[in-house]
Amino acid sequence: MADVERRAFKQAYFAVRDEHGALDIVQDAMLKLAEKYSGKPAGEFPMLFQRILQNTIHDYFRRQKVRSTWTTLLSSLNPAGEADADPLEVIDAQDSRQSENPPERLERAQVVAHVEKALESLPLRQRQAFLLRYWEEMDVAETATAMGCSEGSVKTHCSRATHAIAEFLKSRGIEL
Repeated sequence: MADVERRAFKQAYFAVRDEHGALDIVQDAMLKLAEKYSGKPAGEFPMLFQRILQNTIHDYFRRQKVRSTWTTLLSSLNPAGEADADPLEVIDAQDSRQSENPPERLERAQVVAHVEKALESLPLRQRQAFLLRYWEEMDVAETATAMGCSEGSVKTHCSRATHAIAEFLKSRGIEL
């Protein structure tokens, strides 16, 4: 199996150009193969594993895209050098700062208000999943445990929430 792992790692590394990311992808793919297809004949494993590996690589890129979108949006709300600051709480502190001009403060406050409104408009489970994953930075498994549902449900809720918030912001003229 070491040869299969080596080839899978090379394939994943070629796709993501990150050693740790590639190792995570291969590990996830192997776990999925073992969990879902352990009852299949051994002759089908190579083909199944290849498909699972490709899907896991695609999932990696999707997660990176979503994470990047929300990180960029939310980090633009934080003042420089304050990585741990809550973007919604930062707005009040920024009002007292004189270094930022009034139009920038107004625009930032409006974006935050729209994000809050978008979050309020989400169904409860979508809002919970979104806040736990992106605000509290929990991984899928932790979020699933906290919400008392499956990891697949968390992914579905997060995806729907992300699309709904993006559409809400887009309808208000805010492009991500």
